[in-house]
Amino acid sequence: MFTDAAEYALRAVVWLADHPGRGHTVQAIADGTRTKRGYLVKVLQALARADIVRAQRGVGGGVVLAREPGAITILSVINAVDPVSRITSCPLGLPAHGARLCSLHRRVDQALGMIEREFAETTILELLEEEGASRPLCEVKKPARGGVKTTLRVVR
Repeated sequence: MFTDAAEYALRAVVWLADHPGRGHTVQAIADGTRTKRGYLVKVLQALARADIVRAQRGVGGGVVLAREPGAITILSVINAVDPVSRITSCPLGLPAHGARLCSLHRRVDQALGMIEREFAETTILELLEEEGASRPLCEVKKPARGGVKTTLRVVR
């Protein structure tokens, strides 16, 4: 439903919110979010343009959230990298439909609208504080050479 860019952006913002207090390298964020560094750089640039993250070079620098996690919504993160597109005319380009949507596409658009509203009302802080949920992006032990990867599930 969402692009890799939106997924990477959400992972990065949640990870940064969960690791406050100092700047982080792109590599540290990539490792912590299990994303590809090269692609993550582009995603972080888009998030910086949207004033969601801030990056500073040099000693004491790194990537940090530009706003408090309670002021960042899921929708703002997604829209920074790959805006949600609603269906406003027939996706098949059928001239008979014009701007009127058929019942299928009208229902799909209604579902998109519900998702959009939910994401607009949910902050990154709420994701981190949600009761009974597994913690996003649980810590992972790196496998020893030739070893087996072990995932540690952290529950709040």
